[in-house]
Amino acid sequence: MKINHKSDGDITIIELSGKVMGGPDHEKFKNSITELIEGGAKNFILDLSGVPWINSTGLGILISGFTSIKSSGGKMKVCSVKERVLSIFYISQLENVFEVFPTCEEAKNSF
Repeated sequence: MKINHKSDGDITIIELSGKVMGGPDHEKFKNSITELIEGGAKNFILDLSGVPWINSTGLGILISGFTSIKSSGGKMKVCSVKERVLSIFYISQLENVFEVFPTCEEAKNSF
């Protein structure tokens, strides 16, 4: 898994790419979120357009990030989820936890 982030006004867009499978990805993602929160970021969009697959451990990584952001008073929205990953969200009922948007533009407009 690769992580890139960029700012768009007061919104931080985190772009994930590759398979999200856990292991060392968890620490990498957690550290990225922590650094961004400590830097003052509050509003996040998680762009999953580059993620072809996620397993249950990978879902745990996303939930961990969501929890860290929420407990710091921030918000995280998810966008551009591929159909295969979206079906896993539905099976695990995470579409009820995450606000999921078809595009990043729609996610930005929701803040």
